[in-house]
Amino acid sequence: MAASKKRKKPQLLSHTRPTSVKKAPSLSSQATRSVIRNHHTLQKHLHTAIASGDTAAAQGLQAQLANSGGLKKYQEASIQGQSSERGGDSSKVLVEWVKEALLPGICGGTAGRPKLRMLEVGALKVDNACSRSGIFDMTRIDLHSQHPDIQTQDFMRMPLPSKEAIDEDGYDVVSLSLVVNYVGDAVGRGKMLRRVGGYLRSGIQVGGKAALERSALPALFLVLPAPCVTNSRYLDEGRLQDIMTRLGYVKGRSKLSKKLVYYLWRYGGGNAAKERAVAFKKQEIQPGGSRNNFAIVLQ
Repeated sequence: MAASKKRKKPQLLSHTRPTSVKKAPSLSSQATRSVIRNHHTLQKHLHTAIASGDTAAAQGLQAQLANSGGLKKYQEASIQGQSSERGGDSSKVLVEWVKEALLPGICGGTAGRPKLRMLEVGALKVDNACSRSGIFDMTRIDLHSQHPDIQTQDFMRMPLPSKEAIDEDGYDVVSLSLVVNYVGDAVGRGKMLRRVGGYLRSGIQVGGKAALERSALPALFLVLPAPCVTNSRYLDEGRLQDIMTRLGYVKGRSKLSKKLVYYLWRYGGGNAAKERAVAFKKQEIQPGGSRNNFAIVLQ
């Protein structure tokens, strides 16, 4: 009698498919903060070395960045820092503010109303609060996209809508959440903030309700590490207010937490001649040995 063959148990379908995305190992909160801080520090030193023409120092810093995991490791740490378990999704604040600013029943995506157009710069996730809210028609960009729904795009090289097409192709909200502080120099930060206005369209018209909505939108949602404003030699709340006013913004909302400062800046339209009339140089306004050197310069 022939020996009976042992029948194989069918594999689950999920076991027969290759894993398309390998999930990064979870980092502790302390390790996440360490990776982000180290990356920012190396990037800052690298920018200084390049600006001063120190090729040897720049090459050494580039090697250190590569050995520490580079941008990929930084993005992984940033994504984990934004997880709901760690309360790190800054866009929750934006959603709350926009819902409060718009009249009940006419929020984007409700009662036949078109969604608000939002440009998220430096996007890392496609399931954050603004994406899930149903309020926004999202355009997400990042220098090095890690997701098919995030476009690989340098904001500073992204085509600007023409004046004739701004209301159709522009945005109601531009989000720069923990993006400006990533720029390596003060002049570059100023250029980034100045550029935002070119993407913002005029106030939304909804019958007789337009006046209230125009008081909140279009707007820049700006998030910075709190020490950039509270503990810098070169920037404080008043200085930032002056810079944003010069660029054509009015502060709508702000919130200071232990780690971050959030702003919703309403854009009223820039006057190019007025914007160029006053330069904001790197000027010490809060002396002290324990303060940081974060600055924003308008030339």
